[in-house]
Parts: sequence; structure tokens; C-alpha cells
Amino acid sequence: MNSRSVVDRDALHYTEIGSSGPRTLFLHGLFGQGKNWTSIAKNLADRARVIMVDLPNHGRSGWTESLTYTEMANAITDVLTADSDEPLNVIGHSMGGKVAMAMALLRPDLVERLVVADIAPVRYERISGFADYVMGMRSIDLSRVHTRGEADHALQPYVPDAVVRAFLLQNLRRDPSSETGWRWQMNLSLLGGKLADLGDWPDLHAAPYDGPVLWIAGGRSDYIRPEYAPAMRTLFPRTQLITIKNAGHWVHSEQPEIFVAALRRFLRLGPTA
Repeated sequence: MNSRSVVDRDALHYTEIGSSGPRTLFLHGLFGQGKNWTSIAKNLADRARVIMVDLPNHGRSGWTESLTYTEMANAITDVLTADSDEPLNVIGHSMGGKVAMAMALLRPDLVERLVVADIAPVRYERISGFADYVMGMRSIDLSRVHTRGEADHALQPYVPDAVVRAFLLQNLRRDPSSETGWRWQMNLSLLGGKLADLGDWPDLHAAPYDGPVLWIAGGRSDYIRPEYAPAMRTLFPRTQLITIKNAGHWVHSEQPEIFVAALRRFLRLGPTA
């Protein structure tokens, strides 16, 4: 399986897997990284050229002074169209789902098919959970941390869920050049200050996207509610909604086999080789 990691001229990091088939882009959620999609991507790479991007201010991508959905969508399309205008399938989860929707509305010529996982084009008022994550990460005195286990213990009062702590601590990197020996790889200061904006949905002044859309909800998640359907179908009239049982907000991590099967059907990639 072919794979390569790229940092483009504007410091947007992405990894490519697969050598043939349609270009298929994966976009992660808040505090995530492109590599969070690796297991899903490998299950599609027999029939698709998969691209996993670290969104701006996340992972190995560069930091910026501001952060909006329009800016993130434009940054990605600028990079991916530098050498080719070939359309893409675009899959996004949570914040990445909002970026994916913005891409489809702003550049519908580039988006062949769209998959939006457990998010809607609406304002989410409840951001307290993410605020707790930020508070917890900021509370860790990195100068006193010697191991990841110690960082995990310090984060526990703010983030009781061990799976979520492990997800967040993927962003903690050893850095010999730092006074503490550690650093947060993501732009924690900017992201923490933008939680309300990232919970919102912008008015993009764009026509509805008329391509096919798969809207995936986690059966135990409250991120997709019946009252959100009008907003979704106004912007994306060809939306098909499916709900995956026994899955919460991280639907692709909690039910990966069902998620992959749904992607392969919708993206017309055929059964697993």
C-alpha cells in the first residue's frame, strides 16, 4: 500500500494512502489529527486515493492568527487544487464535518460526494465539555510532567473518560528545545479561545450544494436532532440520513466496520477486497 506524508508550501500537513481510484479526503474534528482516520482510510485504500489532512492549528500543520470555517475550507482547497482540479469525495467528522460542508458550498465543483458525520450546519450552544478539555490541558504544569502517565493523571479531574484523555494526549509531544521538555502540538491558546465560534455555523452566502450527501448520526449522540433536518436539507437537498446504533459522537471510532461499509456503498467503492 502506497503512503506518503506531505507538508505543503503553506505548511498544511497531509498523508496520502492508496494509488488508484477517486480522491477521497478525510477531515478530523476539534483537537484531532489526520492520522485519527488511519484505520478507516486503510479500509478504503484498495479502491481510493485517500488524503488525511491535519487541519490548520492541529497536528503537524501550521498555526494561524485566526480560525474560521471559511479560512479552513479555503486553505484545504488551495492546497489540493495546486496541482489538480480533480473532484474529491469529502468525509468530515464534527468540526471537520462543518469544514467539509463549507468546502462543498464554496467549491461545489470540487466535491463529488459529501459525507458528514455526526454534525449539522447549526449553532451548538453547549460547548462545556470542550471547555473542560481546554481547562484540563491548560492546567497541566508541563515542567512537572515526566511521563505521559503523569499527564494523564493530571488531566483526569477534568476529563474522566480515559478514551477521551488518550485522544487529547495524542497532542502532547516531547520537545527537547522547550523549557519543560513537552509541548502541545495543537494551537491550544487559539482553539481554546475559539470554542464558541467553532460551535457556530457561518452564513456563507452560497447556493445549496446539489451533489449527493450522506449524513451519518450516532444513535447515542445528540449532535443530530430532528429539528436540525430543515437546516441540513435547505443547504444540502440531496441528503440521505442514516443512524448507526450503539455509537455516540465518535461514530467512526465506535462502530468502524459499519461506518466503513456505509462509506463504501455511498462512495461506490464496492465491497472490501
